[in-house]
Amino acid sequence: MKLPPLKIGELVAAVPIIQGGMGVGVSLSGLASAVANEGGVGVISSAQIGFNEPDFENNSHEANIRAMRKEIRKARELSPKGIIAVNIMVAMNNYKEMVQVAVEEKIDLIISGAGLPTELPNLVKGSNTKIAPIVSSAKAAMVITKLWDHKFSRIPDLVIVEGPEAGGHLGFSKEELKSEEKPNLIQIVKEVIEVLKPYEEKNKKSIPVVAAGGVYTGEDIAKLIKAGAAGVQMATRFVATEECDADIKYKMAYVNSHKEDIRFVKSPVGLPGRAIHNKFLSRLDEGDIEVKKCYNCLKPCNPATTPYCISKALIEAVRGNVDEGLIFSGSNAYRVDKIMTVKELIQELVNEAERYLV
Repeated sequence: MKLPPLKIGELVAAVPIIQGGMGVGVSLSGLASAVANEGGVGVISSAQIGFNEPDFENNSHEANIRAMRKEIRKARELSPKGIIAVNIMVAMNNYKEMVQVAVEEKIDLIISGAGLPTELPNLVKGSNTKIAPIVSSAKAAMVITKLWDHKFSRIPDLVIVEGPEAGGHLGFSKEELKSEEKPNLIQIVKEVIEVLKPYEEKNKKSIPVVAAGGVYTGEDIAKLIKAGAAGVQMATRFVATEECDADIKYKMAYVNSHKEDIRFVKSPVGLPGRAIHNKFLSRLDEGDIEVKKCYNCLKPCNPATTPYCISKALIEAVRGNVDEGLIFSGSNAYRVDKIMTVKELIQELVNEAERYLV
């Protein structure tokens, strides 16, 4: 059976795969455009996107805004007909400005997690930009949908459900993640679909639900679509591609990792994260790493008490200084054993998913 397209309003992705946004600098215009050109949804991460701008160290605010415009325009040049999205974390201090830039650049879709994007409908008002919150539970999906519907007479164009096997910041407590009874992605997806039904009926509009977190194979995709998901979001698989915007040493950290290397890490945002163990995490295990410069990037972060600077750690990693940086990853990163092109990866995933969709 053929994989169904992912319909987000009038936007139609022939391949129901959203490439997860990965910051800092792991998914920029190079990766996003390559995915979009293969029929998926390519996603640019806005997190400290200006890290390569010459004035970033002294003027990160302006550097990030400038780089955001550049990357969206470049992605659109490379994929004029594809669907391009940006991932903008609610926890970022420049959230509103980055949303404004994305809207001005006529981005197709804004995906927002790391907090509930309570004001997002107002920020995109009058534009054609679609909006999608990332949630980790049916309760969160209902809260944000009810709020948007009541306050702005708008509901999400898409909801992304991120389960406990995802990489980066996780919307679960450490106790939940370590529990043998930890939340199950398929179950959360089904619960989210149920709580959204009244809002779909009221607004006479479909809200596609996309599953994320630990999605690795075509068989995984098929299982989630059979469970009712309209598509999947995948990040880990796209790191080990030729088009990924990270340094080759970053990609090889995935290829060379083992199951026991994937672990939890404390994060300045107060949530657990999942990453690949390296010398940086060994140092962190021994105590906090002094913050020599604050980039004022995260709302909950206090330089005086934070265990380390997450911006510096992520920038070091993406540049290839993998021993000095933080390498976020999903739980299945150790299964990556080679670098391939985006085209090869998507073809492999689609072919395998279609074999299981019977």
